[in-house]
Amino acid sequence: MIEQTELVVTEWHYHPPSGILEPGERSSNFTSLDVMKKRAADKKGIACRFSCRFVIKEETILEYVAEDSYVIDLADTIDKYELLNMIRNSYSKFTEKFDLRKFGTVLQDRALSPLDESKIDLEAILPLLE
Repeated sequence: MIEQTELVVTEWHYHPPSGILEPGERSSNFTSLDVMKKRAADKKGIACRFSCRFVIKEETILEYVAEDSYVIDLADTIDKYELLNMIRNSYSKFTEKFDLRKFGTVLQDRALSPLDESKIDLEAILPLLE
């Protein structure tokens, strides 16, 4: 059995821009994924930590980090497809939390970049679940 935990925001550092933003001002955001192994006597699992940074005019506006975990029975085997679904679910929760918290900031009309699944090395993550 696989259990997903609640997404926990560990950092939300919002820095209002120093100047007035023009309508349609371009921003860039960079999101990274770190995966860590978790282990207990009767369970195994992973923690997915997503980090995002929003930059406008070379000024960092937001630093956002959140973690989500999966707890898995030792006997369960996870394949690439299931692992990718787990990461997608975690990223979806990460995005939802951002969408709720961005109101009241200059980022209220911005969205996170989509997750680039081609950059996720599933082969390197799977051994963490053995």
